[in-house]
Amino acid sequence: MKKLTISLSILAVVALGSCKKYLDVQPLDRVPADQLLLDPNGVKVLLANLYSRMPVEDFKYNPGQGFNYHRTTSQSNYVEPGFGTTYFTDEATLSQGSGVGPVGEGYWGYDGIRQTNQLLEQIPSVTTLTEAQKTALKGECRFIRAYMYFQMAKRYGGLPIIEKSLVYEPGTDNADLFIPRSTEKQTWDWILSELEEASKTMQPSYTAAEGPYRATKWAALALKSRAALFAASLAKYWSRAPLVGDAVTQKLVGGFTSSDADAYYQQCIDASTSVITNSGKALYRPTPANRAEAVTNYQTIFQNPTAADVEVIFKKGYVDGSTTFLQGHNNDLYYNPSQTNTGNIYFGRSSPTVELVDLYEDYTDNGVGASVPLVTRTDGNENDFVGDPRNVDVNKPFRQYDNTTDIFANKDARMHASIITPGSRWKNVTIVMQGGMIKQDGSKVVYTNDFALGKDGKTYWSFGASSNSGSSGYSGFFGIGGNSANNYPISGFSQKKFVQESVTVPAPYFSSTLDFIDMRLAEMYLNYAEAAVESGKGSTATAAQYINALRRRAGHTDNIPATLANVLKERRVELAFEYHRYWDLVRRREMHTKYVTARRTVLIPMIDLRPATPKYIFVRANNFYDEVAGGRTFLQRDYYRPIPGVATNKLVQNPEF
Repeated sequence: MKKLTISLSILAVVALGSCKKYLDVQPLDRVPADQLLLDPNGVKVLLANLYSRMPVEDFKYNPGQGFNYHRTTSQSNYVEPGFGTTYFTDEATLSQGSGVGPVGEGYWGYDGIRQTNQLLEQIPSVTTLTEAQKTALKGECRFIRAYMYFQMAKRYGGLPIIEKSLVYEPGTDNADLFIPRSTEKQTWDWILSELEEASKTMQPSYTAAEGPYRATKWAALALKSRAALFAASLAKYWSRAPLVGDAVTQKLVGGFTSSDADAYYQQCIDASTSVITNSGKALYRPTPANRAEAVTNYQTIFQNPTAADVEVIFKKGYVDGSTTFLQGHNNDLYYNPSQTNTGNIYFGRSSPTVELVDLYEDYTDNGVGASVPLVTRTDGNENDFVGDPRNVDVNKPFRQYDNTTDIFANKDARMHASIITPGSRWKNVTIVMQGGMIKQDGSKVVYTNDFALGKDGKTYWSFGASSNSGSSGYSGFFGIGGNSANNYPISGFSQKKFVQESVTVPAPYFSSTLDFIDMRLAEMYLNYAEAAVESGKGSTATAAQYINALRRRAGHTDNIPATLANVLKERRVELAFEYHRYWDLVRRREMHTKYVTARRTVLIPMIDLRPATPKYIFVRANNFYDEVAGGRTFLQRDYYRPIPGVATNKLVQNPEF
């Protein structure tokens, strides 16, 4: 069967494609062995099916819909992208507005776990594989299964641990099918043990022909580092958001001790150290010659992960799905500013917050490492956020700038590589994001299309360009509060990270093929550093070395100490838009205190026509949609999601559901 000879590297990307009928096979116990299990390539097809089921929070993940999400072909007139957890945090909001609630897709991955268990049980009988190949393959399957459990444990706490296929027996009570939940600690211990054991037998590397998207032993240890840090944070901070109920009493959620935290931090340190020391991975271009080069180097990691392979530990690939099975993604469409839109009706959907932009340092490099908020005022008050900017007092002491780019000039290279700012260049176009104007008489126009004469006799527009120019003339703030606003960032910023500047031709839906980086060495540096400073284990000197290496790659020249504040700040700026922030707030139990009728924040550039030569001011304001909603709130109970199907699976429900 010629289709069975397709390489796993392709299958792991496609997950459907020309072998769709094999990848959509029924459970393994109903697949005739002579079709797949007697052919090593058939086994690879089954393994590729498991990879396609991995719950990677990538470009196609939708927290309200699920993993690998897309509309069906019958709904192809309305395309919806992944919209990951970034928009549930203080990193960004969708341009049409989004809430800060819990992820709600209800991932309950036991169908994938069942298929993984089935393949694990069948591997010993595959006569066409060597014993060494079987051992490595089993390790790979255990990694995939542990990944599935990890994603469930983050959401539900303690889980039923099922390590073998369960068979329904008609005419019996099938009591052995009702596996109870393990405690939360037992669940995390099992995940970490599985990843450790998997790493011992998985291959350390693969050739390009074998598959650039297959998990190596270093991916298993990187996931162990991530999972151990998550468990350690829960053990240390669970009491910040205590719950009550049967699940708590039985330790299905919570039930950790301080010694548990120490043990998990140590496992994080050990796993991180193993990857950093032994994997052969290194930071991509760690010593730039100047800041401009630092911007280019960092941007390249996320626009060309293959070029930055030296740093990438595990990634997910895609093929152009504009005509076949919708297998690509929409990042290059949805997050492209309107001025460089290639003809699609969806664009400009990401609005990074000024809270994130403020977090980045400048290049004072004084050995402190503190964030440096943008300077919008002459009185130093950068905490004055207006609720409705249409009511802003334009006579407050705003600092005036000649150009919209000046306020960002000295910011960290990672900001310039991750975020499109007003006046910056993108695809050889100067991006205009302006939300209002102050006329000569002092009257203001905010969020409304208007024009006026300056004292220089020229005509100026509230959105920065003529209304006749439409989307080709400006890229922000237009139509706020209506459907037309969906395509225009409302924060003064647009996302650059994971959007390809090289894509300048029309991009059909699901045609983006940029790889998603799930794990990279920088995360291992940060995991180690956080575990070390939180626990006093490992080496704080090594932790400082790691965070300063990341800063050196960003063009900084000083060294800062490994304090918890510095480590957490570096984590936020280094990993922005990589879908870590939501879970960092969850594992550290900070989400419910951060979001109590809270508003995310925006920066509104306005042109001031009162001076002889027009100047620009920047108004700090609350996100329009958060303000309309009365703020966003995350409830304590939402750190755990409701267990599905308790009426039939007989599991103990999580608190308050």
